[in-house]
Amino acid sequence: MWWFQQGLCALPAGLVVWSSATFIFAYITAVVLRDVDPFLPYISDTGTIPPERCVFGLMLNISSFLGLATVYVRYKQVQALTEPEDAALRRLNAAGLVLGSLSSFGMCIVANFQKTVVVSMHMLGAIMTFAVGAVYIFVQTAMSHRMHPRVHGKAVFWARLAVGLWTTLSMLIMLVSSLIMYSSLPGVDLAKKLHWIPGETGYTAHLISTVSEWSLAFSFISFFLTYIRDFQKTDLRVEAVMLNPHLYDSTHYGVSTRHRETSPLLAGSI
Repeated sequence: MWWFQQGLCALPAGLVVWSSATFIFAYITAVVLRDVDPFLPYISDTGTIPPERCVFGLMLNISSFLGLATVYVRYKQVQALTEPEDAALRRLNAAGLVLGSLSSFGMCIVANFQKTVVVSMHMLGAIMTFAVGAVYIFVQTAMSHRMHPRVHGKAVFWARLAVGLWTTLSMLIMLVSSLIMYSSLPGVDLAKKLHWIPGETGYTAHLISTVSEWSLAFSFISFFLTYIRDFQKTDLRVEAVMLNPHLYDSTHYGVSTRHRETSPLLAGSI
């Protein structure tokens, strides 16, 4: 059995690969069509003009669903491993589910509201994805610390903490450089400025901002690589409970017979 066939590790691995492919494919397409400058444009700029906008939106929507599925599986996994009396860990786990779901929904907003069309919604989606996502990373890091050494080794905690710090630092640098860029170019619609000339006003701040955005995106995505070994030991199943085994026979309506069917899709077993 290959490593990606063990448990559900294909889920976080697929999320990382697919999301990375989304950014890279949109970048290559936008550069080839000369819609953006080849030297590190904003990620959102590479998905602004058709046809790359259509592909970017479609692929990022799929990433959001993969992210939501990964967050849910992680929630069920920790729930199964948590002792009933450990109320603090259970609260952290519930918070992680909410934060991870919001972050995944943020990706969906970014995918469907390009900044050149509805900049406010695009920025809201970006904040939900990365800012809320950074909090999610630290919540999962705190959970890893509480689950050591019973479930996790210390290396898992340090790896997640390092990624969380990387994400936070990238986000802060992008925020500061973006503020400097906007303040140095008053009256310019930067949301629609896709081409920059080296040496022009705000170019250095723009360059720092774009580098930090790419760093932020890949730091956030790489966090899910730390789930692979955990998910190799996890399986999910779904249980369907039939209130009446006679689905189309009206003579059996009202009968309270319960028929149980199970299939290996969604339930938590480790």
